[in-house]
Amino acid sequence: MSTHYYLGWFSDFFPKNLVRILKGDIAVRKSLVMISSNPSLYELDGTTERSWLDQADIKFDEYQLINYRVQKEDAQSLIKNASVIFLLGGYTVEQNAFLKEYELSDLIKKSSAVVMGASAGAINMSSKWLCSKNFGYDVDNKSVYEGIGLDDFSVLSHFDLENNFALVQDELSPLSEEIDIYVSNKDCAVRVKGDKIDVLGNVYLMSRSKIKKLDETL
Repeated sequence: MSTHYYLGWFSDFFPKNLVRILKGDIAVRKSLVMISSNPSLYELDGTTERSWLDQADIKFDEYQLINYRVQKEDAQSLIKNASVIFLLGGYTVEQNAFLKEYELSDLIKKSSAVVMGASAGAINMSSKWLCSKNFGYDVDNKSVYEGIGLDDFSVLSHFDLENNFALVQDELSPLSEEIDIYVSNKDCAVRVKGDKIDVLGNVYLMSRSKIKKLDETL
């Protein structure tokens, strides 16, 4: 049964409820494979996300980081053998391009590993997502990107919906007519295990242009 975690950004560390669920889901801890969102920059990449797992006492035998220092074939092999795949936060567009260039998306979809993504990584795990300057992207025209497509919904992760409600509704309404969108702020998580979806923190569901806040289930 596949397990996917769409995370926001945690200002401190994982809360206790999330740690408890993660420890149960991550039974095999042989290899943690992290995928960079800025693969040309090598320093400190993944340090924060790894610290969340370290603080939760979720440790692995091996830690691997995929960026341009890793050859494409080696990166694909790491994905095939990963216990947990973690798409790092940061630069959504750059990570999206890297996933395509290294042909990692299908391998991630086929993997039996637990797949996690923080902020940009969570967005790229989703089926499709909106790239717009109103969401902080350096673009003139908005466009819809294809994500990995682990689950049939879109994600806007680590965004201050509460103070930008009208903007988010206006920007995402067209896409929400096609596909459900989960919108979350920092310190939030959406967990998909099989057919069950659970949420932690302030998570909203936008469907057919309507937004509602979801009750916490983790």
